[in-house]
Formats: sequence, structure tokens, C-alpha cells
Amino acid sequence: MSTPTHRLRRRFTLLYCAMSVLSAVILLALVYFLARDLPPADAPAPPGGPGSVPAAVPAAYRAFRVDMLVVPGIALAVMAPVSLLLGWLFAGRTLRPVRTMTADLRQISGSNIHRRLAMSGPRDEFKDLADTIDGLLGRLEAALDGHKRFVANAAHELRTPLTVEHALLEEPLIDPQATAEDYRANFERLLVVNRRRGRLLESLLTLAGSEHGRGPTEPVDLAEIARPVVAERAAEAQRRGLTVTTSLEPAGLPGDPALLARLLANLYDNALHYNVSPGTISLGTRTGDGTALLSIANTGPVIPAAEVERLFEPFQRLHRVADDGRHGLGLSIVRAIADAHGARLTAYARPGGGLEVQIAFPARDHPGE
Repeated sequence: MSTPTHRLRRRFTLLYCAMSVLSAVILLALVYFLARDLPPADAPAPPGGPGSVPAAVPAAYRAFRVDMLVVPGIALAVMAPVSLLLGWLFAGRTLRPVRTMTADLRQISGSNIHRRLAMSGPRDEFKDLADTIDGLLGRLEAALDGHKRFVANAAHELRTPLTVEHALLEEPLIDPQATAEDYRANFERLLVVNRRRGRLLESLLTLAGSEHGRGPTEPVDLAEIARPVVAERAAEAQRRGLTVTTSLEPAGLPGDPALLARLLANLYDNALHYNVSPGTISLGTRTGDGTALLSIANTGPVIPAAEVERLFEPFQRLHRVADDGRHGLGLSIVRAIADAHGARLTAYARPGGGLEVQIAFPARDHPGE
């Protein structure tokens, strides 16, 4: 059975041959039409003067017309198979870069996805196709590396509570003097570990759902979502000695309300937990230049500028603290939700410490709709 490349080559061959034969037939018809009134060189002039052809055409004229078709017709019959052969050769030469790219791509797998086609030569359609495929392979390699890191980090984060749970279960079993109160205390600690693992799994599911894309959209006002987020955490902010200032102007956009609520909650929680006392948090929403703008800034420890981008990767924190209940997924979920809404996210390390995050969402035309 022939390969798709051979089928395409046959189609090109037949197309080349058909175009050659058709061009020859048209040329022959034009020659016949233009020369139909011309007498042979040795024939006498027809009666009635030059350019006139009487009803009774002399035999010389009829023979001339027959000869005018027979000889080119023979040449056309000879050139038809020649055109077929030339078309096969030209089609093979034209499709050679496709065969080369196909063979190279078949050798690329997950273990050597770093390989590229790297087609050389002048810039043409095949070169553009090869460069596009190389770009796609680059993005796939980056995604695969990110997936591997994510799986490794997730396994590490999940292994820790499993180890703690095992120790808490084993401790009273190996202690013959353990009392009911000892069991109760360990069970309470197990519940805390279990709740933390539940939050981790919930965050992982949210992250996976956000990267998959947003759900059905509806008109959303970021200011209306932000108000309950701030109110629900007012006591926590006061306990931590933080001063919160808000400037919540209408900022409408089409979006997924549940995902946007999670985005705001994660940003605000990050500003709460990675702060200093006394410290500040400022949150604002507004519209401008066809976008719905969300900004949040907080005081906190000094963040090296080179570390800001890393904080938005899964399981990344500026400083790891044991048993702080934080898994480093909050900001990665924020980025995934922003990407799902086609938003532009920028983050800056503040000179005196802390972080400032700005997200520009494509806004709807009329925020009040």
C-alpha cells in the first residue's frame, strides 16, 4: 500500500501532465485557428483574391489543413508520456523536503524531544513549515518539562503528610503505656494533617481545571467579588497587624465567577500570609483602555527581582517553612486563571519588600450590563 506522500506525488504528477497536455491542445487549436486561411507556400492564389476561400476548396488546401493537425498531433502523443515522466520527477523533487521532515519527526519522541528539524536553505513555504514545527516542539518540550517538575513536586508535597500520618498512627501502637488521651491527641493531629492534604488536593484540582480553561462566562464585576474577600479576612488582617486600604471601582468583564473569586482569594491570602507586622495591603479595581484592571500590593520580606517569576510556578515559595500549611500553589493558580481569561499578569518586587501584582482583563464594553 502506498504512503500518503506517494499518493500526493501521483496527484501532482497527473496535474503536471494534464496541464502540459491541455496547454499543448490549446496551442494547437490556436495555431489551427490562426492559420486556417493561409494557403501552402506552393499553392496558387484562390479565386476571388487573397483571403477568400471558395466553396470548392482545392485539394492542396485540404491537404495543408490535414498536415497542420497531424504533425503536431503526433508530437503531442509523444510528449504526453514524456510529460508524465517529467511530472513524476518534478513532483518527487518538490516533495522531498516533506519526506525529510516526516522521517525526522518519526524519530522524535518523549526521550529526545529536544531535537529540531532545523531546515536550512532559502525561506519558502517548506522552511516556514519546518520553523513552525520547531516552535511547536519547543513549546511541547517546555510543557513536558513543566509537567515532570509538577509531578515530582506534587509527589514530594503529598509524601510529607503521608509520612506524618504514618508516624502519628505508629506512635501509640509501639507505646505499651499509651492511654486513650494519647490516642485522642494523635487523632486530632491526624485531622489537622488530613485537612491540609485536602486543601492541597483541592488546590491541585483547581489548578488543573484552570489550565484546562474557564467554564461558561457571564458578566462579572471584580469590585463585587473583591468586597466579600476583604470582609471575610478582616479579622485575620487585624490579628496580623496589617492595615488594608481598598479602591474598588466597577471593573466589568466576561468571565467565570467561581474562578475569578478563587483568583482574588489567592492573591489576598498571599498578601496576608507573606507580610510583616505592622504591614499594609492595598487592593484596587478599575477600568481603563478597554481592560478591567486588578492590582494588589503588600509589604513583606524583600524579594529578589529574579525570584518573582519563579513564585508563579507550582510548589514554589520564597522561603519554605515547615508545617505552615502553605503548598506554593496559590500564585500558580492565579496565573492559570488569568491565562484562561486572556488576561495579562505582571508582578513586581517592591523596593522596600513585598510584592505588587497587576492583572489586566479584557473588559466588556459596558461594565454596568
